[in-house]
Amino acid sequence: MKKNFKFYALIWAILLAVWCAIVFLVRPIIPGYVINYEVRFWIAFVFIVAAFIGNLVFAYFAFKAENLKKMFLNLPLITVSWSALIAMLVVDSWLMLIPNCPAWISAIVSIVVLAFNAIAVIKAAWAADTVGKVDEKVKAQTSYIKNLTVDTENILARAKSEPVKAECKKVYEAVRYSDPMSNEDISVIEAKITVKVDDFSSAVGADDAEKAKEIADEIVILVDDRNRKCKLLKK
Repeated sequence: MKKNFKFYALIWAILLAVWCAIVFLVRPIIPGYVINYEVRFWIAFVFIVAAFIGNLVFAYFAFKAENLKKMFLNLPLITVSWSALIAMLVVDSWLMLIPNCPAWISAIVSIVVLAFNAIAVIKAAWAADTVGKVDEKVKAQTSYIKNLTVDTENILARAKSEPVKAECKKVYEAVRYSDPMSNEDISVIEAKITVKVDDFSSAVGADDAEKAKEIADEIVILVDDRNRKCKLLKK
């Protein structure tokens, strides 16, 4: 992410240099243009440069994503930063090329552009954060079944005799195709399933077909019960 921000900062520096070139190199060669580096000019200059710096700060937060998915969610925010940067280059160059343009106009325009940039960045960051939290919540709610599926698959891989393998496959399929969502209301039954799966693993390890079948049937019943409760909770 830091590498991406470096590229943005490089382009930002180039555009700022272009704007400075327009201000200090292009203006003097415009026929009939009178150059006055008075207080009014420097006030406008400081406000515009401050707006550029503000844009870079907002862009830094946009690129400061913790992972690729958050970076993807922050793409609207990065787009906003790009748009604001281009807008500042065009508008501020136009303002500085206006003869005797009042400093307060440049200041207000710079503040307005930066304010729109800030508001858009905050809105985009807020949306990305909200989506990110929902995604994390979904991951947490689906982690139980995903982990249990891996556990039962590993147990199946360790099965020796065909009767035990059949029971392992029955348990694995029951878990694999069960409702992936989880919540606190079914935590008790999920705890029971976890305990039974541990017992089932021991029976499979001992190649005890009778015990494996007994526990497998109990697990399937518990998983079915869990699925029914999940269905009711979604209504």
